[in-house]
Amino acid sequence: MDAPIPEPSLYTVKAIMIMDNDGKRILTKYYDNTFPTVKEEKAFEQNLFNKTHRANAEIIMLEGLTCVYRSNVDLYFYVVGSQQGNELVLVSVLNCLYDSISQMLRKNVERRTLLDNLDAVFLAVDEICDGGIILEGDSNAVASRVAVRMDDVPLGEQTVSQHLQQKLQVLQSAKEQLKWSLLK
Repeated sequence: MDAPIPEPSLYTVKAIMIMDNDGKRILTKYYDNTFPTVKEEKAFEQNLFNKTHRANAEIIMLEGLTCVYRSNVDLYFYVVGSQQGNELVLVSVLNCLYDSISQMLRKNVERRTLLDNLDAVFLAVDEICDGGIILEGDSNAVASRVAVRMDDVPLGEQTVSQHLQQKLQVLQSAKEQLKWSLLK
């Protein structure tokens, strides 16, 4: 007798991860309790990294989960779904994640730059997926929303480079105003 087909669900994504080339987590977001403890999460991540860091494939079935992944320079991007999940949907989430981060980092997708902009990367992940439900699949929309939000960050939460950039803009504006007032 055939097994019953599971009901379709909006909860498609079980986890989104970004790891460095040593298999250390940079960003991880789990959307269910498949791995109830951090120890189990890290064990799964290490196992996943060990199976994928030398492979050229884009998909792997591991511990009853479908994992799609992509590597770039010194980073590994993963999107994890259920065994019954649609791989094409997971790949579209992965592509949206990678492409939006690539746009935000101006095509400089590597560990150092990603760590310098980790707050924006977290915002991008939150724009793409919430609670395992895919919210956005268009990388341009994600990148533009994150850029708008980053402009609205309160002064106390800005990075030093953002703060200096704003100071330089104010100084440049003051310099222009002074120049025009002296020329009158």
